[in-house]
Amino acid sequence: MLSNTSKYAIRAVIYLALNAGEEKKIGIKQISKDLSIPTPFLGKILQTLAKQKLLSSTKGPHGGFGLGKSADEISLIDIVDIIDGQDIFNKCLIRLEDCNSKEPCSMHDKYIEIRKNLMTLFQKEKISELVDEIKEGEKKVNL
Repeated sequence: MLSNTSKYAIRAVIYLALNAGEEKKIGIKQISKDLSIPTPFLGKILQTLAKQKLLSSTKGPHGGFGLGKSADEISLIDIVDIIDGQDIFNKCLIRLEDCNSKEPCSMHDKYIEIRKNLMTLFQKEKISELVDEIKEGEKKVNL
């Protein structure tokens, strides 16, 4: 359902929440290596998030990326919205252009509740909660 770009963006934000700090920025090469995401592609993603103030970036030899705001202020919807917009929550599941409430496709009515639940989950789920679960060993993540 999510684009690869959104998935990479979420992984990168979680990674930065786990590893960066106010005084510690992480370079793109290190992030790219640790997450196995091509550096040029990751660079575009991180710059997009930084332009929207979700991440902070510092240039130079000791530069890198960190969170632009507290992890408890960043929800999954913030990341997905910056990268892909909210089409995932509004568009047809099987991507029919003319699917709508008046002329629904065969999946339309079945997908409405799932779409609402997914939107609610993405709005409520904070990066800090995911990081806490990872740190406490409750959840695993293959960053």
